[in-house]
Amino acid sequence: MAELLEHTFIHIPGIGPKTERHIWEQGILTWEQCLHSEETPFSPARNAFVRRKLEESLENRGNILFFRDRLSSAELWRLFDSFKDRAVYLDIETTGGYQGVDEITVIGLYDGNGVQTFVNGVNLNEFEMAIASYELVITFNGSLFDLPLIRRHFPHIGLPPVHIDLRFFLKKLGCQGGLKAVEKCFGLVRAPEIDGMNGSDAVMLWKAYQWGDQSALERLVQYNTADIVDLKPLMERGYQEMKRRLLSVDRGRLQIQPRRQYGSKSPE
Repeated sequence: MAELLEHTFIHIPGIGPKTERHIWEQGILTWEQCLHSEETPFSPARNAFVRRKLEESLENRGNILFFRDRLSSAELWRLFDSFKDRAVYLDIETTGGYQGVDEITVIGLYDGNGVQTFVNGVNLNEFEMAIASYELVITFNGSLFDLPLIRRHFPHIGLPPVHIDLRFFLKKLGCQGGLKAVEKCFGLVRAPEIDGMNGSDAVMLWKAYQWGDQSALERLVQYNTADIVDLKPLMERGYQEMKRRLLSVDRGRLQIQPRRQYGSKSPE
């Protein structure tokens, strides 16, 4: 089965969601089908232009920057399946604005194979090199919280070129709220020892660690690890559902799916 990227036409200048849907309704569902189809919904001149752009797309299929520069930020989620092997899930913990300054205490990275944890005062400086090897970063509310703080702490950092923020992506599926509420909407369950913890608890654990409680740091890292590990099934399930809705085609006509409400809880 073709990846969603190869079903995508909205990265071509002049093609928006309505035109893309019309292309699919004509039975042209992939780039290859469009390139080899004798009949397309375009005029001859326009058809030649579209074909050139599709040939460029095939040549750059593994170049995430090519598509990043041609898709709107709201459509970058379409890149997930094609670049998931170069993706990393990220979450940070902070001091919570204690004494007027919000400093990073812990950064967690998870690439689907293993977790890397970076702790302030221990190995936080190693984060900058670690993140440089990825092309896609996935967060929950990272556009408003995690990434701005990271950029402030590491002024010259090179973050992955594409960012998917699950807070806003999953909202399209009717799933609203903070990360813990969204996890429950998808049936994800945390370990009993950290179930019910929130950002305020993370701040208190860091303070306890500063006072010499090593077990507090261990629990904080466990909490952060749960955050990043749970982002992976949220991304995968959300992607599959969005793809299903987008590509639901029957007998040449798109079937509009009823809006499924996964949850409507408020943020923490």
